[in-house]
Amino acid sequence: MVFGLVHMTRKILLIDDDRLQFRLTQAHVKSFQTDLYELEWSATYEEGIARLLSGEYAACLLDYQLGDRDGLQLIREALAQGCRTPIVFLTAETADRVNIEAMNAGALDYLVKGEITPRMIERSLRYALKLGDTLEALRRLATRDQLTGLLNRREFDRLLSDERDRALRFNHGLGLGFIDIDRFKAINDTYGHPAGDVVLREVARRVVEQVRTVDRVARFGGEEFALILVQTDQASAAEVVRRICRAFARDPIMATDTTALNVTVSGGVAMLPQDATTEAELIAAADKALYAAKERGRNRVEVFSELPTVRG
Repeated sequence: MVFGLVHMTRKILLIDDDRLQFRLTQAHVKSFQTDLYELEWSATYEEGIARLLSGEYAACLLDYQLGDRDGLQLIREALAQGCRTPIVFLTAETADRVNIEAMNAGALDYLVKGEITPRMIERSLRYALKLGDTLEALRRLATRDQLTGLLNRREFDRLLSDERDRALRFNHGLGLGFIDIDRFKAINDTYGHPAGDVVLREVARRVVEQVRTVDRVARFGGEEFALILVQTDQASAAEVVRRICRAFARDPIMATDTTALNVTVSGGVAMLPQDATTEAELIAAADKALYAAKERGRNRVEVFSELPTVRG
């Protein structure tokens, strides 16, 4: 039996206040020879940026002139809010200054409206999508731990600083949880590093399963993981870390096809602002709580403010 190729239609957003330009671009898109695209239109700055930030689109075609504001401002605002959608800039001007400003602002390509042909816009979209994929891969390499796929230490430090500032500004509680695999060195020594890697990946998976989507999980280093728990209180943060510990005590990890390991983890929890006011102080407090959990027998969670030396 022979199956035909399945072509996936990708959604493209056009942000342009000119209906005629939308109809012209729509006609161009319908005449593409290879890739399949579905064009959607936003006529205003406000609607356009809201839809762009939704993450629903494979790429965006953005006009320079948008009423009182312009596309350069929209690009900068969208990128500041975490937009990762590739943007192709459309301008009626041929001035190099505008084109350079568009690329510097974050556009991946630009087209002059009076010169656009179906082949040209198709090529530009294909180029922007390919470059966007490459940039996303580079961002992932820069921010993710290669083994577990979690945030790496550098990205953890950046996010913790951001969340600390946000928590203090809006008077929200911020929790930091540390998780450490008990006796991990013995796993590597007994079963080898490939088995240890399997354990690390499975620990990462189970930790992510137990936190909210707004929380962040990072590989802090070695067999230690960090959880940034936003807009929470001490009781809730401690319960998240305890729930993680229970998830390991309950189910073994298959380190190899024939080896099931009863892995346990220990945890420490600290809170901002009651335990610390800076990122360094918060890390030190959570680390001290984790150390106490290790000292008290492992497979348990300790909270910094409940340690005897802190209470006293």
